[in-house]
Amino acid sequence: MARIVYCTARIDATTNASGHRDQDIYLKALAAAGSVDQIEYGKYVYRVKQAPLATKDSHGRPQLVTPQWPIMVQNGGAPCNSAVFMASFANREEKGSDVNVATHLLIDVLTQTVDAAVVISNDSDLSFPLREARKRVPVGVVNPSRSYLAGDLRGAASEGVGRHWWRQLTQQDFTSHQLSDPTGKYARPVDW
Repeated sequence: MARIVYCTARIDATTNASGHRDQDIYLKALAAAGSVDQIEYGKYVYRVKQAPLATKDSHGRPQLVTPQWPIMVQNGGAPCNSAVFMASFANREEKGSDVNVATHLLIDVLTQTVDAAVVISNDSDLSFPLREARKRVPVGVVNPSRSYLAGDLRGAASEGVGRHWWRQLTQQDFTSHQLSDPTGKYARPVDW
C-alpha cells in the first residue's frame, strides 16, 4: 500500500495574503488531483527576535558585522572595534511540520503499516526518527532544497535493515512533475 502524507503549515492571510491565497489553491489542487492521501497541518508562529547583525561568508555561513567606516562605535571617543551590532526583526517560523513528519513516519514503521518509507525533507530535526526507522525498514531521503543534505540526515545505505538511499531534487524534477493546469476547478495563479 502506498500512502502520501503531506505535512505543512497554513500561511496566515493577515500577514501574507497572496501567499495564503496561493497555498490555498495549491492544497485544494493536491486534494482534487488525489496527489496526497492526508494533509497534516502545523502552524506558523510570529515573533520579534533579536540577533547579532551578520552577512554571509563565502560558504553561506553567518559572519558577524563589526564596526568599520562609515559606521563606527566609540566609547568615550576611543574606537570600540569589538562592538556587536544587534538587530530586531520580525520572524515567521513554521512549527510542528517536522514533528508531524516524524510522528507519521514512526507510527507507520512501528505499527508495520509500511515496508519502506520516503521522506522529502532537509530538516536535520528528523535525524533521530530517521535513524530509528532505518533499523526497521528501508528509507529514502529526498532533499528538496538547493543546499547540501543536512549532515544529520546522512547515513549508510547498509545501516539497520539496509537498502537506504538519498537523492536531491533538481529544477528539472520540479518542472517535469507539475500538477496539470487546471487541476479540476483550480488554476495556477498568474504570478507563479
